[in-house]
Amino acid sequence: MSDKDPSLRRNAPKLALHVPEPPFRPGDTPDFSSLKVPPAGASPRPDTSVAAAETHELTTALVRVLGDDNKAVGAWDPKLDPDTLRKMLRDMVTVRIFDDRMYRAQRQGKTSFYMKCTGEEAIAVAAQTALDREDMHFPTYRQQGLLISRGYPLTEMMCQIYSNKGDKLKGRQLPIMYSDRKYGFFSISGNLATQFPQAVGWAMAAAIKGDSRIAMGWVGDGATAEGDFHSALTFATVYNAPVILAVVNNQWAISSFSGIAGAERATFAQRAVGYGIAGLRVDGNDALAVYAAVKWAAERARSNGGPTLIEFFTYRAEGHSTSDDPSGYRPTNEAKLWPLGDPIERLKAHLFAIGEWDEERHAAMTAECDAEVRAAQKESEKLGILPEQGKDGVETMFDDVYAEVPRHLAEQRDAALAEGRD
Repeated sequence: MSDKDPSLRRNAPKLALHVPEPPFRPGDTPDFSSLKVPPAGASPRPDTSVAAAETHELTTALVRVLGDDNKAVGAWDPKLDPDTLRKMLRDMVTVRIFDDRMYRAQRQGKTSFYMKCTGEEAIAVAAQTALDREDMHFPTYRQQGLLISRGYPLTEMMCQIYSNKGDKLKGRQLPIMYSDRKYGFFSISGNLATQFPQAVGWAMAAAIKGDSRIAMGWVGDGATAEGDFHSALTFATVYNAPVILAVVNNQWAISSFSGIAGAERATFAQRAVGYGIAGLRVDGNDALAVYAAVKWAAERARSNGGPTLIEFFTYRAEGHSTSDDPSGYRPTNEAKLWPLGDPIERLKAHLFAIGEWDEERHAAMTAECDAEVRAAQKESEKLGILPEQGKDGVETMFDDVYAEVPRHLAEQRDAALAEGRD
């Protein structure tokens, strides 16, 4: 009898695939009691010069600084001064107000699309605070806090959203895909995971030139399933690139929960283990923990210690974008039950706990931020909103691409101009 005879395997189980399913669906009552949240201060902080393998226990832990009493504890406490903490809080509040105003503008038909980062404000703001002004970010579409933390003019951000006359990108990007080289903010790509190989390549170039600047690349949990993610880690590993690679695990890639990208099998930070680089898993709603982790990784990169993969564990409180209705795939109250809380409220409570803030000052600051955002919106809308944009300047779509415009494109440009004159 042939060893390929199916009868020899008649007692074997039928093969089957596992299709990950989120633990809760619309109508369910979310229960996060199974989520292991270690106490603040429990994770050790290794020296930035240690071998990568000595960080790997931190890829399954959760670096946390703010305790239940809202005090900073443990080895990861960055011991930030009150002014820095207040600046971070102000930036985070500004981001949330900015998001709310632009979301409302989209609903009013003033622009075509918007994406909020509600619940994730601490990640971008604290990360940028930990880096030098000259370092380069390769962001996704939910890191508007990087620009706001660097003092980018809100009016210019809004002009890019409205694609109006003040838009430096000349309407060539989707709203919210900002870009400004002077502010170290690389052009956002709508294609997933491109940010990682771009960041690694930029960091390698910095090292080749003997520069002192480092790069930070950003992706979401879903993008870790893309080939670019793994190509980037290979290059970062082999060439010891001075780069920080951030995975913002907000539990959802549009309507696909993180298990589709492999979160049921291992943490995203654990992918650092297979590549032999340093890895950290961090409470993304703890601004002090985010700051401390990024500062650690930056010091390591600047001293030629190599790349670090950081997973920021958080929750996307609202929809993926203005085109998404999350009530169709998850319980409506899930965000409110997320055990790591609201990052703004946690930082605010910390400042209260150390006697450096109070409700009166917080209310006054919030009002100032709101007035600043409203004023910026008013100024940007003087230059027009998206539906008002016509064919004026249509010929500029051919500019800034080629040093010498190819003949066939020049013909198309001339035809477009002729049509506009008719």
